[in-house]
Amino acid sequence: MAAAKPKSAKTAGTTKTAKSGSGGGRSAPARRTPARRPRSKAVGSVLGRHADDIWGLGAVVAGLLVAGSVWVSAMGPVGVAIDKSLAWSLGLVRWLAPAGFVWIGVLLVRGGGRSARPGAAEEAGEPSEAERAGEVEDGSERWARALMGGGLMLLAFTGLAHVLRGRPGLDAGIEDLGAAGGAVGMAVGGPLHAYIAVFGSVLVLAFLGAVGLMVLTASSARTGARAAVAVVKPVGKLFRLGVGHLFRDVGGARRQAPADPALDPRAAAATPPTAVRPGPAAGQQPDPRSGPPPARQPAPAKPPAAPKPPAKPPAAKPPASAAVVPAGSGWKLPSPDLLTSTESRQIDQAEVGERGLLLRDTLAKFGVPTTLLEPVVGPTVTRFVLELGEGVKVSKLESLRKDIALAMASPDVRILAPIPGQRAVGVEVPNVDREVVKLGDILRSPEARAARHPLEVAVGRDINGRAVLMNLAQMPHILIAGATGAGKSSCLNSVITSILMRSTPDQVRMILVDPKRVEMGQYDRAPHLLTAPVTDPRQAANALAWAVREMDRRYDLLSKVGFRDMAGYNAAVARGEVKAKPGETDPDGEPLKYRSLPFVLVVVDELSDLMMVAARDVEESIARIAQMARAVGIHLIIATQRPSVDVITGVIKANVPARLAFAVSSLTDSRVILDQAGAERLVGRGDMLLLGPTSSAPHRIQGSWVDEAEVKAVVKHWTDLAPEFREDRAVSSASAPGAAGQTGRGESGRAGSGGGGGPSASASGRPAPDARPAPANAGGGPDASDITAAPPPADSGDDGDDLLDEAMELVVETQLGSTSMLQRRLRVGFARAGRIMDLLEQRGVVGPSLGSKAREVLIAPEELADRRDR
Repeated sequence: MAAAKPKSAKTAGTTKTAKSGSGGGRSAPARRTPARRPRSKAVGSVLGRHADDIWGLGAVVAGLLVAGSVWVSAMGPVGVAIDKSLAWSLGLVRWLAPAGFVWIGVLLVRGGGRSARPGAAEEAGEPSEAERAGEVEDGSERWARALMGGGLMLLAFTGLAHVLRGRPGLDAGIEDLGAAGGAVGMAVGGPLHAYIAVFGSVLVLAFLGAVGLMVLTASSARTGARAAVAVVKPVGKLFRLGVGHLFRDVGGARRQAPADPALDPRAAAATPPTAVRPGPAAGQQPDPRSGPPPARQPAPAKPPAAPKPPAKPPAAKPPASAAVVPAGSGWKLPSPDLLTSTESRQIDQAEVGERGLLLRDTLAKFGVPTTLLEPVVGPTVTRFVLELGEGVKVSKLESLRKDIALAMASPDVRILAPIPGQRAVGVEVPNVDREVVKLGDILRSPEARAARHPLEVAVGRDINGRAVLMNLAQMPHILIAGATGAGKSSCLNSVITSILMRSTPDQVRMILVDPKRVEMGQYDRAPHLLTAPVTDPRQAANALAWAVREMDRRYDLLSKVGFRDMAGYNAAVARGEVKAKPGETDPDGEPLKYRSLPFVLVVVDELSDLMMVAARDVEESIARIAQMARAVGIHLIIATQRPSVDVITGVIKANVPARLAFAVSSLTDSRVILDQAGAERLVGRGDMLLLGPTSSAPHRIQGSWVDEAEVKAVVKHWTDLAPEFREDRAVSSASAPGAAGQTGRGESGRAGSGGGGGPSASASGRPAPDARPAPANAGGGPDASDITAAPPPADSGDDGDDLLDEAMELVVETQLGSTSMLQRRLRVGFARAGRIMDLLEQRGVVGPSLGSKAREVLIAPEELADRRDR
C-alpha cells in the first residue's frame, strides 16, 4: 500500500502537468490517461462534440411533429393532444411553432458544423484566429441566443394575438383561446392592455418582437433597415413610374424646352411623344447626323450653368417622324410643327360600362349566357369582349347581329369571333362620339420614332390606341378600295404627306396619277415628283409603261454590277465599292459614275378610269411591276372607288398581296377587295380594314386625317428648297434604254446636280440659294421626260374600214368577239372580218386572238356610250 501511494501521486502529478500544457519529459503517462477515464465520461465527451447537431436535428424533428399535429392533423391521438395543448397555451401562434422549431434547428446545426471539427490550434489548446477576433460563438452562446430571441418573439406574437383577437379569459375554453393568443398571450397582453390600451400594447409588443428577431438572427437594427429598404425600393420605383406615366402629358406641356435641344441631349431624350420642339433655326429640325453647329457650341469662358460640350458630340436624337437622312445630303426635312395634333379627350367609363351591361343582358334574353370582360375603347368603335357560356355556339351569337345592333341603337355591329389570341369573342359597336386621328399624332408617336425606313408611312390608329405604320417596301404593293366618301383620298394624302415628312428626294421619288384632276394637284412642283401629277388616263398608261422600262433597266444594272437587290447595291455605293471600269463613259461622253438608286412609288388614285381607256396595257403593266419590281425598289399604290371584277381583275389581285378596304355597300364588294366579309360592316369616314401580305385576319384601323393647309405647308417647305424645280424634257435624249447605272445631267457632276437629284450643297451643308435639283435620274434613276415624252398608243384614228363603227357596236352589244359573227352579221368575207377584228384590237375593244375561241371583249356598252359622248 505504501509503495502504491507514491506511484499514484506521481501519476496524478504527471496528469496535472500534461493538462497544464508543460509536457516535460514525462508526457507518455499523460497520453495514457484518457484510456483510464470512466466509460460514462468518455461517452459524454464523444456526444459533446455533436451536441449542437443533435439538438438542432431534434428541433427540426420537433417542428415536423408539431406541423403534423397542427397543420394536417396526421399524428393521431398524440397529435390531437399536442394541438389542444398548444392552442390553450399559444393560441394562433401555434401555427408558426413548426417554422420556429425548424429555424432554431437550422441555426444550431449551422453553428455546430463550425465547432465539430477543431483545427490544429484548438487541438493544441490554443485559441484560433476566429476566436481571438470574436467571430465564433460557442454552444452556450448559441443556445442563449436561440432561447432569448425565440422567447421574446413568442411573447410578442402571443401578446399581439391576445390584444387584437378579443382578449379571452382562461374560462373561455380552448377554442376561444386557440383563436387568440392562448394562456401565454393572456399573461403578456392582458396587463399591457389594462394599463396602456390597444395602441400602446401594440407598440410595446412590436418592440419586443423586433428585439427578439435581432437577437435570434444576430443582426442589428441597421441591417434590418437596409433589408426593409431593399424590399420596398423596387415597389416605390414601380409606383413612381406609374404616376409619372399618368402625368407625363401634363408635365410635358408645362416643361419649357431649352433654347438649343442639341446642347441638352437628356432633355431631348425625355421629351414626350406629343411634345413638339422647335428647331434651332426658324423652326427647322437639326440634321440628326450633323450634330450641333460649331457656332452654337458654348465657349469654355461661359458660366458653369451651360453644359460643357464633350470631345466627341453624341449623335442627336432623330426628330419626331423623321427617317434617317443620308450623310452629305443637302435636304432638310420639314418641321413637325407643320402638322397639328388632336386634343386629348376623356372616356366616359360609366357610359361604356352601361353599354356593356346592356349588351350582356340582351344576349341573355336570347339564351346566350356571356361573361363581360374589360372593353377596349378605340377612336371609332368600342370592342366589348365576351366569354361565351358552356355549350354556346359562336354561330348563334353571329345570328343575333341585327338584334344586337337594335339593342345598342347602332346602324350595324361587327362580330369578331374569336379575337385572335384570346378565348373570347368581340362585338365592335360604333362610338357615339368619334375621335379624329390626325397625321401629326401618328408621326409623333413612339412607333414613328422607331421607324427608320424611308417608305414607312402613317396609316392611322388601331382599336387599342396604338399608332399604325406600314412599310411599303415590305407590302410591297397595296390595293386601296372602298365606296365614294369612305376615306380613300384622305388615306392617300396621309401616305404621300408621310413620305414628304420623313424622306428626301434622294431616297424616294413618286409618280402621282390623278384622273380626277383635283386630288394630287396640291403636290405639284414638289422635288419628290418625277413629273407633274398625271391627269390624262392615256399618259397614265404611259407612266406605268415607263415604270416597267425603269424596272428592266434597274435589273440590267444589278446584273451588271453583281447585286441581287437594290438595298445591297445602294449599300455598296455608299461604301464606295461600286466603281466604273476605266474608259467607261455616260451618254454625255463624261466618265461613268454610279449613284444610289431611289425608291420609286407609283400612286394611282382611280384605277377604273385607266381600265376604261386602256385596260389591257394597264393590267399588263401593273402585273409586271407587281411581279418583279420589289427587288429594284418600285412599288405600287392602287386606289379605286369601284371594287368590281372588271376593275380589280384576277391578275391584279393575284399580284398585289396587301389590301386596304374602306366601307363598301355590299358583301360582294368586300369579297372582291379582301376575299372575305367585313368591309360592309365599316362605318365610313376613315374606318378601314388592313389585310397584310402574310395575314389572313384583317386589322381594323381608324385612318389618319391631314388638312389641306398642312399639306400645302409641307409642299411649300420643299418648293422653297428647290424654287426653280421643273421638268426638263431634254433629258429624255440622254436616257437611252440599257444605259443602266450611267449618269445623265443629274449625276454628271455639273453645277446644280446636287449629287443625284438633291440640291447642291455648300460648305456648311446647307443648300445654296440658287440650288436647283436635277430633274434627271440619280445614279441611273428615274427620268421624268421618259414619262411625258412617250408617244400615246395607237388610237381609233385608223379608219381602215367603213364598217368599223358598226362592227364595234355589234361586238360590244353582244359581248362576243367572234370573226364568224362579223361575217354573218355584216355579210363580209373572212379576210375583211379578220382585218376589222384586228382594228378593234388596236382600239382596245377586244383582246388578243385565242385561236379558235372568241376574243375577250374589254369594254362594256356604257363605256362605249361614254366614248361617243367624248
